[in-house]
Amino acid sequence: MAGVLAAGWSLPADAETPVERGRYLVESIAGCGNCHSLQDANGPIPGKEYAGGPPIQDAAFDAWPANITPDEETGIGSWTDDEIVRAIREGVTRDGRVMGPPMPFWLYRGIADDDAKAMVAYLRTVKPVKNKVPASVYRMPLPPSWGPAVSGVEAPPRSDKVAYGGYLAGPVGHCVECHTPMTDKGGLDMAREGAGTREFPGPWGTSISRNITPAALGDWTDAEIKRAITQGVSRDGTRLMPPMGFGFYARMTDADLDALVAWMRSLKPVD
Repeated sequence: MAGVLAAGWSLPADAETPVERGRYLVESIAGCGNCHSLQDANGPIPGKEYAGGPPIQDAAFDAWPANITPDEETGIGSWTDDEIVRAIREGVTRDGRVMGPPMPFWLYRGIADDDAKAMVAYLRTVKPVKNKVPASVYRMPLPPSWGPAVSGVEAPPRSDKVAYGGYLAGPVGHCVECHTPMTDKGGLDMAREGAGTREFPGPWGTSISRNITPAALGDWTDAEIKRAITQGVSRDGTRLMPPMGFGFYARMTDADLDALVAWMRSLKPVD
C-alpha cells in the first residue's frame, strides 16, 4: 500500500526553506514518486524512487513516467530549473516538444510559482539513479500546447480551508484527476467532480476510484476520512487499494488534511 515510504516524519507546510517545502510537497500530497518510481504490489520499490515508473497504459497511449532524479544522462540533472518548471506546469520538454497524458498539465498549470520552484529545488537533492526510460507512445493527437506560458500563480491563503484544500486536491495533488469520471470524449466530467468510478489496473489488480463527494462521505467523520487517505483503511475496516499513495499522504500535516477534508465536504453531492 506504499506504506513502506512512510518514514515517520513530516515537515510543516510553511517550511522555511524551498528545499524543505519542496520535500514536503513531493513526498506528501503531490506524491510524485507514486508514478515516477518503479512499483511492486506494495508500491514504489526502495532505491528506485523517482527513477521512472512502469508504463501507464490506456487505449490511447502507453506512457512511461520519466526519470526525474538528477542523473545527468537519463534524468533531469542537465535541465535548468526553468525547464523543469515549464515541463511540470506546461507540458513542454526542454527541446520544445509537447508532452502527453497522464500528466495532468491542465491541473499542474495552477501550481503556485513558489511551490513549483520548491519542488524543483528538492528534486535536485534526491539520489541520482541511472535509468533510461523508453519513449511514450501516443495513439491520439496531442494538442499544439496545453495553454499559454504560466507565471504569476499564487496559492490561496491557508486561512481559507476550502480554497486551500481545493488547491491541494487540484493543482498539487491532482485528486480530482483520479476521482472524477471521464466524459465520452476523454476529458474529465467536472459536472460530476469527485464521483469516482475510474478504473486503475496494476500489480495490485484493478482498483476503482471512490466517490469522495458528500453523497458518499456524508456520514463519515473527519477522522474516518483522514484514516482512509493516510492509512488506506475504509470506514468499515476494509483495506483500500493502490494507486492511492497512502504512504505519501500519511506525511501530510494535520492542517493540510483538515483543508482537504473541508474541500471534499464542499463538493456537490453526486450519487
